[in-house]
Amino acid sequence: MIYMDAASTAPPRQEVLDLITPLLTSNFGNPASLHELGHQARRANDWARNQVAGHLGVEESEIYFTSGGTESDNTAVIGGALANPRGKVVVSSAIEHPAVLEACAYLVRVHGFSHKLIPVDEFGIVDLQVAKELIDDQVSVVSVMAVNNEVGTIQPIKELAELAHSAGALMHTDAVQAAGWLDLTELTAHVDALSLSGHKIGALKGSGVLYVSNRYEVLPLLHGGGQQGGMRSGTENPGSSVGIARALQLCAEQRQARAGDGYGNYLIERITKELGKIAPGLVQVTGHRKQRIGGIVSLVFPRTAGETVLIELERRGVLCSSGSACAAGSTDPSPVLTAMGYDEQLAHAAVRLSFTRATKENEISQVASAVVATVKSLVA
Repeated sequence: MIYMDAASTAPPRQEVLDLITPLLTSNFGNPASLHELGHQARRANDWARNQVAGHLGVEESEIYFTSGGTESDNTAVIGGALANPRGKVVVSSAIEHPAVLEACAYLVRVHGFSHKLIPVDEFGIVDLQVAKELIDDQVSVVSVMAVNNEVGTIQPIKELAELAHSAGALMHTDAVQAAGWLDLTELTAHVDALSLSGHKIGALKGSGVLYVSNRYEVLPLLHGGGQQGGMRSGTENPGSSVGIARALQLCAEQRQARAGDGYGNYLIERITKELGKIAPGLVQVTGHRKQRIGGIVSLVFPRTAGETVLIELERRGVLCSSGSACAAGSTDPSPVLTAMGYDEQLAHAAVRLSFTRATKENEISQVASAVVATVKSLVA
């Protein structure tokens, strides 16, 4: 089997497992305890915070460990808005992860905020002119993901941050899909808050990071023992924090080596070329062809059903998905593709191939062959 669903969850890296296993077995102490096991756990946590801060180019005091991307997004959006309500307006793109959209919906439902959506074009890129009109001195938080989790499009975060800051709003970005492919310091140089998820980069499920600039106040969602400076109460988990720190190290090393940089373009070019020889209109590439990361390829097959393609690909040894796996049990068409202008039928015909920089070149070639053979068999 070839795993091509890394945007849903990436396989845990062996280097991560080797490093954290002692923290889950022999060195299992509570970081708040005063005995030696507690000291060991505290030192592990401190090392992890130092490493994560270094990879993000920020201060250690600006790093908080969470249970994942959803908690990080919720804390940034809800906590940021409640700390700085202003005119009770939050702004996001129309294609955000549910963790952001539902956090905004909560603010509307419970706290009387209004939620404004920035539309996107046919490539999934936000309309900066509309953003400029929406982001004013009434806005408390602007949240736009760095990389879309379904089509891989990279958003103009620097320009959006400039608009947010000129209006006095906090700028948050969900960088969950960016972490394995982009230099995160280029994001933290502009935003005030940033979210990461461990299991998308080879660390454990249930691990995450929230960066919040010391310039801004964000209210905590969890209350209790006051751990992590009171921002995130609850017993700290050195295994999770060390794991995500090590995963970020590995991501940086592979990015510098440019591992896998050309795989996405190879898949697109080969699949479109070979299916084009069979018949016109068998495949459409969604998202921007250049302003995108290399690890997500989103394709629409107009003459097939996406679910049928997935089943046939699995039979041929390729595991992938039709889009985000983060909306439990949903059979609705992709809201990302519908926001990009695709009709319901086409949105149901989408397939997402996503992989890590550790994916092998021969696996990418086999996947391309399997996709072509699958579509050919279904339209014959």
